Amino acid sequence: MSSSSPHTHCVFCQETGGELIWQNALCRVVLINDADYVGFCRVILNQHVKEMSDLSGDQQWALMQIVFLVEQVQREILQPDKINLASLGNKTPHVHWHVIPRFASDKNFPEATWGPKQREGKTADIGLLSKFKQRLLTQLEQQFA
Repeated sequence: MSSSSPHTHCVFCQETGGELIWQNALCRVVLINDADYVGFCRVILNQHVKEMSDLSGDQQWALMQIVFLVEQVQREILQPDKINLASLGNKTPHVHWHVIPRFASDKNFPEATWGPKQREGKTADIGLLSKFKQRLLTQLEQQFA
């Protein structure tokens, strides 16, 4: 997947990282198929870079504009109670952002998605997922062609 030499131990250089929704030369947007977190996306840099500060200012800004657009479409279509943005990469040191719609009824809310389970989870209407994916693709193509 990487535009630079592939890193054999990096999952994001070797695999797409989820269901591919859209990509350009800079990055790709993938959907994570997790019934507990409907609409959970990752924005993954297409080259193997460890930290955001390794990118140029223009690359940082372009990447974040895409992250923010994913969040905007999640809010519009899925109407979550909160959005979590995270760039961790401790296990996968390759720049990527998690964009996670959170619902008061999800299994971990208000804790982090990897935090202690609070209840049996119930998330957004899965029927909205198709509408979300189409709207996201349309918006990405219109703004970042």
